[in-house]
Amino acid sequence: YLLDKSDKYDSRDVERLQQDDKWVENYLIWRHDVVDDTLKMIDESFQWRKEYTVNDLSESVLPKWLFENGALFLHGYDKEGYKLFWFRVKHHTREPKQQLEKKKLVAFWLEHYAKRDHGKPLTVVFDMAETGISHIDLDFVRFIVNCFTDYYPNFLTKIVIFEMPCLMNAAFKIVKGWLGPDAISMLKFTNKSDVQEYISGEYLPPHMGGTDSFKYSYPPLVDDDFQTPLCENGPITSEDEHESKEEIDADTKETGELNEEQSLNQKKMNSIEQISKSEETDKTEIKPKNAKKALTTFKGPLLHISPAEELYFGSKETGEKKCLIVLTNVTKNVVAFKVRTTAPEKYRVKPSNSSCEPGTSLDIIVSLHGGFAASLQDRFLIMAAEMDQSSGAGVPELTQFWKEVPRTKVMEHRLRCHVVESSKPSSLTLKENAFNIPAKTNEDLHIQVMAYSFLTHLLQINKRLQEQIDRCLWFQQLSVVLSLLSVTVVAFCFYL
Repeated sequence: YLLDKSDKYDSRDVERLQQDDKWVENYLIWRHDVVDDTLKMIDESFQWRKEYTVNDLSESVLPKWLFENGALFLHGYDKEGYKLFWFRVKHHTREPKQQLEKKKLVAFWLEHYAKRDHGKPLTVVFDMAETGISHIDLDFVRFIVNCFTDYYPNFLTKIVIFEMPCLMNAAFKIVKGWLGPDAISMLKFTNKSDVQEYISGEYLPPHMGGTDSFKYSYPPLVDDDFQTPLCENGPITSEDEHESKEEIDADTKETGELNEEQSLNQKKMNSIEQISKSEETDKTEIKPKNAKKALTTFKGPLLHISPAEELYFGSKETGEKKCLIVLTNVTKNVVAFKVRTTAPEKYRVKPSNSSCEPGTSLDIIVSLHGGFAASLQDRFLIMAAEMDQSSGAGVPELTQFWKEVPRTKVMEHRLRCHVVESSKPSSLTLKENAFNIPAKTNEDLHIQVMAYSFLTHLLQINKRLQEQIDRCLWFQQLSVVLSLLSVTVVAFCFYL
């Protein structure tokens, strides 16, 4: 194939095929380990990749209106953890002149995802709500199907079709003819009552019976993982340029005082632990609505990251504007790291691009600035990679390092924001100690114990009073019985 059609392939694809065993394996799996069929698929897909210039597709080479249209985008996950590739059919119209550009948009998203997640399969969602005859475009649907059956091997988990109008049944019978038996088994026809068998409500829009408030927009793309531009620490604004030395010193002082707070709070833990143990049996204990486990740690191959999933910020009412991320290097080499955010205009990350020595921990301060408030849509990405001992850890060295390090050697971990409306969360925040116990916890627990003791005392008194009342009632009943018996005896005597 290479000798006969070398001019029809992109040399980058050929090079990747020779180096990437996983890619070859996916082709083989998709063709059931039949080598001749696998070679034929590679040949067809490579010719297609060169024809569509797949390796060079980017936002800059595609028309802006394609992204603004919102017919195609990546967002959310199905119940098996696979990324969702949405095709909002009602936003698609048949335009022969625009067909090639729309097909390139499909290729852009598939290639964009394949590079970022190393070929992890996708779930395709055809959202056909509010569609009609004018939206039927069999040529475009066939192209999407061919992408998964012929060009992207082992890349499809299922096709979820939501609320397909009855008048489109005939059209989809044609579509089934294009699919092989394996792909046909992946078709899932759903409606509002059963779509959650495959996708949980948190990633379904309200019209599909879900609770996801996500609304596609461009620019910027606002998807959590794959559509948001993740920027370095954010642009420097005039406010930051005039940031006072006192504020900078205060940040430094706060981070420096963390160790002192940790040792001080360690002394408090002994008494608090005893109180906590006595309260564990109290079934009436009330917990905050947004309470999470205090210490959660993501244990990666290079870094342990705490907290593991969420950064807690307060609302405008609570006013908590800083959080702490703790990185621990678990390797024997220096680990370089970068912290990126989807909302660079909101957050300041210090440090955002640095390194961590072997076996040590490093604190990263994430702070809101200006009048901004945290949002549930905001995300943070922590990237880490091992450095050679000979490499320096200065800014120039780190910049060069990130340009050269292979993506396969980079560890990535994402954190989302959690906004606490009323009660202060038990998470890693800058003004809380290392055990995530708020400063007033000891006092609050003391008050709770005093109240508990007082209530116990009242219950004991109440119990004694109840016992006395029971005895009085018993004597009263006995007296009534004796009185009746006496009256009966006297009446009998008079009768005699």
